[in-house]
Amino acid sequence: MTMQNTRTEQDQLIETFDGRARRRADRRAFFTAALGVAAVGGAFAYADPALAQTTVSDSDVLNFALNLEYLEAQFYLYAVNGSGLTSDLTASGGGAAGGTVTGGAKVDFQSDPLVGAYAREIAADELAHVKFLRTALGSAAVAMPNINISGDANGPFTAAARAAGVVDSSGTFNPYGSPNDFLLGAFIFEDVGVTAYKGAAPLLTNKTFLEAAAGILAVEAYHAAIVRTTLYAKGVPALVTATEQISNARDALDGSPTEDKVRGIGPDDDQGIAPSGSNDTLTANLAPLNSNGLAFSRTPGQVLNIVYLNAGTATMGGFFPNGVNGNIKSTT
Repeated sequence: MTMQNTRTEQDQLIETFDGRARRRADRRAFFTAALGVAAVGGAFAYADPALAQTTVSDSDVLNFALNLEYLEAQFYLYAVNGSGLTSDLTASGGGAAGGTVTGGAKVDFQSDPLVGAYAREIAADELAHVKFLRTALGSAAVAMPNINISGDANGPFTAAARAAGVVDSSGTFNPYGSPNDFLLGAFIFEDVGVTAYKGAAPLLTNKTFLEAAAGILAVEAYHAAIVRTTLYAKGVPALVTATEQISNARDALDGSPTEDKVRGIGPDDDQGIAPSGSNDTLTANLAPLNSNGLAFSRTPGQVLNIVYLNAGTATMGGFFPNGVNGNIKSTT
C-alpha cells in the first residue's frame, strides 16, 4: 500500500462508513451466540426492494451475474497477464461492442510464487465463468459495461480503502503493488461474489440454471477460502485488521436487512478473518457464516451498493462508473 498526497472527493462514502464502524467493534461475538432459529413462512422467495416493481427472468439474473464475472475476470486477468478479456468475450450476444476497462496491471508475484499460482488458477476460473454464462445466455448476453479497476489515487480501490480506513484520507491503495495488496483486492470481491450467487439463487426458476449457479457459487466459495486462508496464514496483524475494516465497510454499504437465520440473511452479513480466543482456544474465522453455520445472502440491490460504493440509491459508480448492463442495475 503506497501513500500519495492527492485527495479525491470521498466525503459521503467516508461518512457512511464512519457512522457504522464505531458500532461494529465488538460485533464478531454475535456470530457465536445461539439466538435461535427463525421460522420461515410462505413461499421461498427473495424479496429485493430493487426488484419489487419488476418481473425478473432467469436471463436477467444470469446477466446480473455476468456483469460481476466480467469485473472479477478483468481484475484477475490483468493481475496475472497484464491484459484482460478479449473483445469477443466482452461484446453482447447480439454483437454490440463491450465497454472499456480503466486501470489494471500485472502483479509481480516473484516474492510470493504461491500467491501467484493461486492468482493464475482463479483467473482461469473467472474466465471460464464468463464464457459459460455467455454461452448459456446466447443472444441475450449483455455486453461488458465500462469497468474501473484502477489502483491509482482516484480509483475505486483507493476510494474503498480510504473510507474503510485501510489507508488514510491521502493514501492510495494499489492492489497490483504487491502480492499482499493483491490478496486484499481479491478479498474485496470474493466474499461479495459468494453472497451474490446465494442471494440470487431463489430468483431462478429453471432448475438447470439453478444447478449451474450453485456450481459457480461453490467455486467462488473456494476462491474466497483461498484468499482468506492465505491472508490468515501470513500472520501479519495489519492484513487481518485490513480484512476487518473492509468487512465493516461492506456492511456499512449493504444496509441492515431483517434477520433470517434460516436463509442466511442478516444486518451484519460480513466478517473479516480475525480469530477468536487465544492459545488452546484460538479459533480461526475462515468461513464467514451465521450461528446456524450458513453462508450469507445478499440481494442484487445490496451487491450493487457495494460495487457502486454507494449506500444509497444509485445506478452507477465505483467499479462500474456507468452502471451494470441488463434489467437489474439499480440499488433500489
